[in-house]
Amino acid sequence: MRTALFVTCLNDTLFPATGQATVKLLRRLGIELEFPTAQSCCGQMHYNTGYRAETAKLARHFVEVFGGYDRIIVPSASCGGLPSEAYATAAESVGDYDLLKDVRALAPRVHEVTRFLTDVLSVEDVGAYFPHRVTYHPTCHSLRASALGERPYRLLRAVKGVDFVELPAQDECCGFGGTFSVKNGAVSGAMNGDKARHVLETGAHVLAAVDNSCLMNIGGRLSKDGHTVRSMHLIEILARTEEDGPMDGVPVAGLEVMR
Repeated sequence: MRTALFVTCLNDTLFPATGQATVKLLRRLGIELEFPTAQSCCGQMHYNTGYRAETAKLARHFVEVFGGYDRIIVPSASCGGLPSEAYATAAESVGDYDLLKDVRALAPRVHEVTRFLTDVLSVEDVGAYFPHRVTYHPTCHSLRASALGERPYRLLRAVKGVDFVELPAQDECCGFGGTFSVKNGAVSGAMNGDKARHVLETGAHVLAAVDNSCLMNIGGRLSKDGHTVRSMHLIEILARTEEDGPMDGVPVAGLEVMR
């Protein structure tokens, strides 16, 4: 099977370690990924702001780039969900029924990476090692649109050495919402403040999620307020093994108690 990595523009430009971790982990599990260099933005910002024609153009480009692949892996619940959530609507809105047919055929081949691990590869213990206290934020898209449910939690709990702590009020939005955080800064900031406070309540040293956009939002608030909680995409945690050892600069879980 030909398998492609759709890294997303946010990961490509700001969080390249997430794409690298995806390749590292899937290779460890026997999956080789191709990286089509012509890939571009999925069109989520355009779609959410009402630009259906522009979204349709990006949907057509997505089909042209990835149409020849059997599986497309995406380390983002947000961008990974767009082909099935928005492309058909965008195609219909511009009357492009050839595109509508193409996106409906392609959408089932697009897999958010944690769903790919649990549902396609049927694995939960991926051989990861991460001896740190971690909490997990289920992003709005992963919770409500992509409906990942317990999949990320099962993967995280199977990590050797991890001290996992549940996040209070975990189903509340962090306030990012793409352009929402720009257009509604005061409301977004208040929501983000609540989310950051809940993260601190866990005592975790690492905050994980499956969308770097939300991690960027929460992590930025934590950093601005002087806190040292590290934000990491879940796939970066899953990609680490005992050979990598503990993360530099992050307390090892249990050592405080041992002392």
